[in-house]
Amino acid sequence: MRVVEISVPVGERAVVVDTLEAADIDYYLTPETSGRSGADDYAAIVTFPVPRNAVEPVIDELHDAGLSDDAHVIISNAEADLSRRFKQLLNRYSAEMSWQIRISRAELRIQARELSPGNKTFLVLTVTSSLVATAGLLLDSAAVVVGAMVIAPLVGPALSASVGTALDEPAMFRRGVRLQFVGVALAVLTAGGFALVVRLIPLVPPGRDITRIAEVSARISPDFLSLFIALGAGVAGIFSLSSGASATLVGVMIAVALVPPAAAAGIAVAWGEPFAALSAGVLLLVNVLAINLSALVTLRYLGYQPRAGTKREHSRSQTLTRAAVLLVLISVLSVFLGGITLASVQDAQFERTVRTSTNEILTQPVYDQLALIEFNVVYGGPSFALPRDVRPAAVPAHEPRRVVVTVGTPSERRYPRLADRLQTRLRVETGQEVTVEIRYTETDIVGTAPDRVHRPTPDGRNSQYGLYIPWQRPFFSPPLRGRHRWLPRLTIGKSISFRCRFGRGTRYPVQGMY
Repeated sequence: MRVVEISVPVGERAVVVDTLEAADIDYYLTPETSGRSGADDYAAIVTFPVPRNAVEPVIDELHDAGLSDDAHVIISNAEADLSRRFKQLLNRYSAEMSWQIRISRAELRIQARELSPGNKTFLVLTVTSSLVATAGLLLDSAAVVVGAMVIAPLVGPALSASVGTALDEPAMFRRGVRLQFVGVALAVLTAGGFALVVRLIPLVPPGRDITRIAEVSARISPDFLSLFIALGAGVAGIFSLSSGASATLVGVMIAVALVPPAAAAGIAVAWGEPFAALSAGVLLLVNVLAINLSALVTLRYLGYQPRAGTKREHSRSQTLTRAAVLLVLISVLSVFLGGITLASVQDAQFERTVRTSTNEILTQPVYDQLALIEFNVVYGGPSFALPRDVRPAAVPAHEPRRVVVTVGTPSERRYPRLADRLQTRLRVETGQEVTVEIRYTETDIVGTAPDRVHRPTPDGRNSQYGLYIPWQRPFFSPPLRGRHRWLPRLTIGKSISFRCRFGRGTRYPVQGMY
């Protein structure tokens, strides 16, 4: 609930009293008797309690009835009013405005301003959060990245720009946009400078591939779902702000969409990864636009707008224009996210086809001595050479160029036609013309059932006869009799051979290679 105090100008006392009595609101009237300078301008102070969602309509009614803008209107929070009449008032407004449980536009304006810190505080917190986020990404530590989001001061500018548009507050809108631009640019520059220092000292292993770091890779290879994170952050931020709740936790969600991509873009620039920097930059820009769009639409849905007159019409036209511009920009940039999403799906399908085709070929009798160890797909651009022998995750337009398959064999025998068969199979099933390279790794198979060699299953996840581990030297060899008969007779890198009892009087020998 709220307690409203209004200093009633001279000649407007009857208007205020009649309006409150017509709305059946209890009020308390205190005449002006201080005798101070300028006190003659006001006749009395009226105080009345109202539900939170009734503040705006009641004040609008008072202004429409004749209360001038010179009147001081003070809105303060109160814990409870235990009177029966206030409960009736609360029930009446709850029934009439059950869908609109929100604070007044005046309170929204004040809270949006308070969320945006001073310039010095904003700059210091932005630099600090960017440094922490950069360190967290390079350390591949999600906990450190979350800590950077907590201290990021980006929630205020992101929401105040939308509030300024909805309430036709040009100064608030301009400051929100300016702080967003400065904050994002400063975060990227700070991350880039810090990452460059880390690389040159060096504080990370030389030659480290940042695209292999999980926390970094998630930001330089965004998919279309990343857009919904930013949209949800904007909606949650406005609902939190309009309900009078704390926006701290929602600020963390908004920082999720802004701080890590900014840090990832700076890291990519410091490491000389143009494709990764472009991808992280596009994700960052899309998130900024999406947060502003969803916040603006949510404010419009909640009914926030100026009281009346030309400001309301101007606010409506500004909201529609800016929402349309944001939507167009997001649609254009989302093509990039859609390209990465499509490329990721196509990569997964192609690699699954490679695995399945290889395993099916190896199940043929002529290849019964071979075991699939691993495979690698090397990607390249359709019309340009990529700077690495691996596909940068940030490049949406790429295609498979070479498939490298490593198989294990117990002898020095080679199978010249294996590469041709796999290449033909992939051409038929995927339509892709790729180079197939077969690499052989000599392995040993030992155990109690020599006739049972590795025969991979079509899905390639495990073999018919057991698991395989790399070899170097014998590790231990437990007995096949007694209570320890279930333990594996293990030769690291050479084989694994063990017997298990799965029923009364039944033994199953298992062996194989990795």
